[in-house]
Amino acid sequence: MKNNSMQDEFILLGLTSSWELEIFFFVMFFLAYTSILTGNCLIIFMVTFDSRLYSTPMYFLLANLSFLDIIFSTVTVPKMITDFFREKKTISFWGCMAQIFLAHLLGGSEMTLLIVMAVDRYVAICKPLHYRTIMNHRILVGSVLLSWTVGLVHTISQMAFMVSLPFCGPNVIDDAFCDLPLVLKLACTDTYVLELLVVAFSGLLSLISFILLLVSYIVILVTVWHRSSRGLSKAMSTLSAHITVVILFFGSLILIYAWPHTNDSLDKFFSVFYSVITPLLNPIIYSLRNQEMKAAMIRLRNRQIFSKTHF
Repeated sequence: MKNNSMQDEFILLGLTSSWELEIFFFVMFFLAYTSILTGNCLIIFMVTFDSRLYSTPMYFLLANLSFLDIIFSTVTVPKMITDFFREKKTISFWGCMAQIFLAHLLGGSEMTLLIVMAVDRYVAICKPLHYRTIMNHRILVGSVLLSWTVGLVHTISQMAFMVSLPFCGPNVIDDAFCDLPLVLKLACTDTYVLELLVVAFSGLLSLISFILLLVSYIVILVTVWHRSSRGLSKAMSTLSAHITVVILFFGSLILIYAWPHTNDSLDKFFSVFYSVITPLLNPIIYSLRNQEMKAAMIRLRNRQIFSKTHF
């Protein structure tokens, strides 16, 4: 690996070779990234400074999801935006490894956190009288720490063999950022077994988590339906946001890691989808259509008006 022929950088082909499309993508991605930061920071701010939201388990978990989305998009999107103005798009070897490490760390953490949020919705809907007791602050903090631990174990299991591979041949990645399956193909060795491990670690983890989440939501809906038909419509309105996020996030991950294909355009679309679109939609789905979040914004605005009139 210390041979002089080893690659010290990779060339990214980006999303397109058309200058007109690159300008269009620059504007779109810049607006999307700005919206991601604004929307998710707003959620964190509202949950932190509104006592009612902070004391509600769902919003505590939501603030942590927003924090993950901010970091997750920051790992890839700023690099993509700046590369639109570069004729030669490159990334250093260790910069590429850092992108992969952080993407799998945050992806694994977000998967676990979404499962915790599904459990939270189950307890809130099916056991409302014991909700605050079961989902207490100690359980919430432990769940968040567990999500980070799962993400760390997941990414270490991927990177343990990745950093030791020899890269001495082609160094062109047909995407806008480094992704494990694409970089793995550039190694100067037989990676068939390692590709199977990627499918096992990332693909099956995504698929199993997705199935568990869908089963949990079905159990919630069936339980509520047996109790009351009115409760079913209320549960559907509550869970629709969670189900939408789960389908969008896990759908793109499963199609990349658990369903191998040779269509590079599809790979680019799905990678952009889970790194840009999902973090963008989370604050829209969870906040703009949420009455409690809107009420918290009104309370905060009234508090500011009150403080200005008295000082």
